[in-house]
Amino acid sequence: MNIAIIANDKKKELITEFCIAYCGILSRHNICATATTAKYISEATGLNIERMLAGFHGGLQQIASKIAYDEVDLLILLRDPSCDEEYRDTEAELVQACDKYNIPVATNIATAESLILGLDRGDLEWREILKGQK
Repeated sequence: MNIAIIANDKKKELITEFCIAYCGILSRHNICATATTAKYISEATGLNIERMLAGFHGGLQQIASKIAYDEVDLLILLRDPSCDEEYRDTEAELVQACDKYNIPVATNIATAESLILGLDRGDLEWREILKGQK
C-alpha cells in the first residue's frame, strides 16, 4: 500500500514518535512525505521514504496529485489548527480529495493509529480490489 504522510511543524515530533512505534508495519509499505517530515522520519527510523517538496513549496500539491492519480491508499495528515488560513484551506482540499477518491485519511494521532493497525490486519485490502477493477 502507498501511504502519504504530512505533519505540520508542531506535529513533527509526534509523527516521528508514531513512525518509530509502528516502524515494523510501515516498513512493509511505500511511504511518501513532505520534505521535512520525511527527513525526520527517515533519520529516526531508517525507513525509505519518497521525499516530496516542502509543504509550502508544493509538497501538499504533489501529494494531492498522487491522490488524484490513485497513487495513495492512506493519508496521515497531522494538522495544527492554529496554522494560517491559507495552509488550512490547502489541507481541507486534501481531505476533500480523499473523500472524492475513497482514501482513508487520519487527521490526528488517534485515527492514524486506528488506520495503521487496520492496515496491518488487512482491513484496507479493499483498496487493492478497487485498483484491480480499473
